[in-house]
Amino acid sequence: MPMDSSPSSNRRPRLSLGPILYYWPRERVLDFYAEMLETPVDVIYLGETICSKRRLLRPEDYWELAERIAASGKEPVISTLALIESEGELKTLQRQCADERFLVEANDLAALEFLEGRAFVAGHSINLYNQRTLSFLAERGLERWVLPVELGRETAADLLGSRPSGVECELFAFGRLPLAYSARCFTAYNRNLGKDDCQFCCGDYPDGLLVSTQEDTPFLNLNGIQTQSATTHNLLPMLDEVMRLGVDLLRISPQSRHSAAIVEVFADCLTGDLEPAEATARLRSYAPSGLCDGYWRGQAGIAAETGARRD
Repeated sequence: MPMDSSPSSNRRPRLSLGPILYYWPRERVLDFYAEMLETPVDVIYLGETICSKRRLLRPEDYWELAERIAASGKEPVISTLALIESEGELKTLQRQCADERFLVEANDLAALEFLEGRAFVAGHSINLYNQRTLSFLAERGLERWVLPVELGRETAADLLGSRPSGVECELFAFGRLPLAYSARCFTAYNRNLGKDDCQFCCGDYPDGLLVSTQEDTPFLNLNGIQTQSATTHNLLPMLDEVMRLGVDLLRISPQSRHSAAIVEVFADCLTGDLEPAEATARLRSYAPSGLCDGYWRGQAGIAAETGARRD
């Protein structure tokens, strides 16, 4: 596949809404997406990416939501599990990939076997770190990739500088950083429960379970088998350089409160109606443990140049 040699521009990136990472009641999920249809977000990702035990919505439910999203003029994408551990999960993955109506976000490379050369999105949990991997996936139908959150501006610039023609780049721009996945459910372990008898306790934490240090400093956030950052990653202050690099989409990760307001802040910033500094001041009020941006700047992820922890 030929390489795109066109120079980077200040073309305005589109806004995407990542899949819900937490365990919310069914009606809450449906109400959330109804609200998101009224926002200026362009792409909406749907599906369970964390734990297959969270079955309040079936694949059919997500496909129905995707049809509504498409009818509203927005682009739906079906997201898959990030950690495949069982035959049952593999069969569900196969079902998701067999439906050709919607683009699929592959969060585990097992999806490639079922996509059979169809266009797909590589999620941030795919270890896409270099040009060789980018070209390999592009030959197999890659349409878009989400830069792994631990990578920064230098790697982004390198990949964008010689990406295959027609392949889009998406950045995780706002939300608690997804740091790791484990076969063990840490939310259940916190209650002395096993993963097989978790009692769905993650449902008690609509934004995950905060873990602080002995000095009472927010450190990590537990979300079932996923470990997240406690602070909220925010790339909006870097909007000018992101646009110069030619990034195509900025991803906002859903949270239980204020997601619509966060989307509006990003949209106002993209149209020039709001300056990044003022926008970040507003976003800080939606990040209870503070903001971070260290990974993008090549530092520790928890580092914060643009938004320290609130008192």
